Amino acid sequence: MTDTLTHLIGGEKVAGEAAGESLNPSNLDDVVARYPKASATDVDSAVKAARDAFPGWSEASPEVRSDVLDKAGSLIMSRAQELGRLLSREEGKTLPEGTGEVMRAARIFKYFAGEALRRHGQALDSTRPGIDVTTHREAVGVFGLITPWNFPIAIPAWKTAPALAFGNTVVLKPATPTPAIAHALGAIIEEAGAPAGVFNMIIGEGDAGSALVDHEGVDGISFTGSQYVGGKVAEGAIRRQARLQLEMGGKNPLVVLDDADLERAVTCAIDGAFFGTGQRCTASSRIILTEGIHDRFVEALAERARGLKVGDALDPSSQIGPAVSESQLEQNMRYVGIARDEGGRILTGGELLTLATRGYYMAPTVISDTDPAMRINCEEVFGPVASTVRVRDYEEALEIANRGRFGLSAGIVTNSLKHARHFRRAIRAGMVMINLPTAGVDYHVPFGGTRKSSYGAREQGFAAVEFYTQTKTVYTGG
Repeated sequence: MTDTLTHLIGGEKVAGEAAGESLNPSNLDDVVARYPKASATDVDSAVKAARDAFPGWSEASPEVRSDVLDKAGSLIMSRAQELGRLLSREEGKTLPEGTGEVMRAARIFKYFAGEALRRHGQALDSTRPGIDVTTHREAVGVFGLITPWNFPIAIPAWKTAPALAFGNTVVLKPATPTPAIAHALGAIIEEAGAPAGVFNMIIGEGDAGSALVDHEGVDGISFTGSQYVGGKVAEGAIRRQARLQLEMGGKNPLVVLDDADLERAVTCAIDGAFFGTGQRCTASSRIILTEGIHDRFVEALAERARGLKVGDALDPSSQIGPAVSESQLEQNMRYVGIARDEGGRILTGGELLTLATRGYYMAPTVISDTDPAMRINCEEVFGPVASTVRVRDYEEALEIANRGRFGLSAGIVTNSLKHARHFRRAIRAGMVMINLPTAGVDYHVPFGGTRKSSYGAREQGFAAVEFYTQTKTVYTGG
C-alpha cells in the first residue's frame, strides 16, 4: 500500500505540489509513500501556526503538556509492531531494529512527560539585604527541527519531546527518504491532544529546510545531518542570532588492546560497524588494533562479517538490511574503491549483492592494512564498512584515535583498568564506551560530541533543558 502524505500545519492536513516518492530500499518495486514539496508559503504558514499556538501552550499547566507527551508515548508503544514495520519498510533497517527504534521513541516521550513537571530553578541570597533572587526556566518560542533518515522516528522524538515538554512549539522537517514514519509520528502527537499549531510538519527538500532556518519567526534550530549541510544551517541561524544545535556525525574509533577478550572485542566491532547497515553516526568505522591481537582479531572479524545475512529488512532472518538509497549505496562503494586504490586490502565484502528483490544491497566490508591518513579513516562513509589500523601500543592507539575533525563516540576494549581509566579521560569524544560497542546510547542521558561532530547544547536526557529553555533571573525587594 502506498500512502499519500500531506504537510501538517495548524492542525490541518495540507496538500502540496507533488515532489517525490519514498521507496522501500529492500524492494524498489514497492512505493511506500508519495510526498509533497513544501513551498516558502507552506513554511511561512507552519511557522505562523506555531507562533500563534505558542502563548497558550507555554502558559498551560505543565500537567497538560505532560499528559499529551505521556499519551503520545503510550500510543506509539501500543502500535510498535505496525510502526516498526513501516519504519523498516521505508528506511531498510531490520524489523527488530525498526521496532526497537519505535519503542525508544515511545520511551523518550514518556521520559519528557516527567520532565515537563519538573521546575528547574534556584533560590539565591542577594548580596544586598532584604532582596530575594530566584531563577526560572522559561520556554523560548518556536523551534525548527531538521532530522535525518537514519533514525526517522527516534531523532524527531528526541528533538520534539523536550521542545514541547518545556512549552515550545515546533515545525519539523524530516528527511525525504523517510517521510512516512515521521508523518505517522506527527499524527500521533495530534491524536494525543496537542492543540492545533503546537506541532507542525513540512515535507520537502533542502530549500524547505533553508526557508525554515532563515525564517525570522523561528527562535531556534536543531539539526542532525552532515557537516557540510550543518555548516550552511549554522550560517543562516547565526546570521539572525537564532539558537542553534548541530549534530554532524562521527568517524568513531574502537581501540582493541592486546589484553582484550577476543570474542568480546569482535562482537563489539560487529555490532558497532555493521548493524543498522552501518548507517549510524556512532558506528565503529575505524578499528585500531595493537600488534599482539591484530592478526587474530582481523581474521575473526572477517569471518564473522562473512557470516552475516544481508536481506530484506522485513525478513525475520535478516541481520543487515539494505542501504537507504541509491546515492548512499554509491557512496559506500565509492569509498571502498578509494580505500583499495590507496592500498587497503579488502578481506571480505566490498561488492554489491543481488537478492530475490531489487534493492540497495552490499556485503559487509572489512578493509585491513590501512594507514590512519587514508580517506577511509578520515571521512564518514555511513555504510557497512570497517577499516582496521595496526599500532604498536596503547599510546599510539590513543594518538590515532584522537586524530581528525570528528569526536562523537569512541570505544576501547581492554581488561586493563589503568588503560580504561586513562582512555576515558584522554579521548577527545563526547561519549566513551568501555568494553561496549561505540553505537548504542540510552534515551535519558546526554548525547553529543566534540570538535566538529557537535555544536551547541547536548541533546536528550536532563541536558535537553539547556537548549529548549531560557533562564530568567528575578529580584524581589521587601
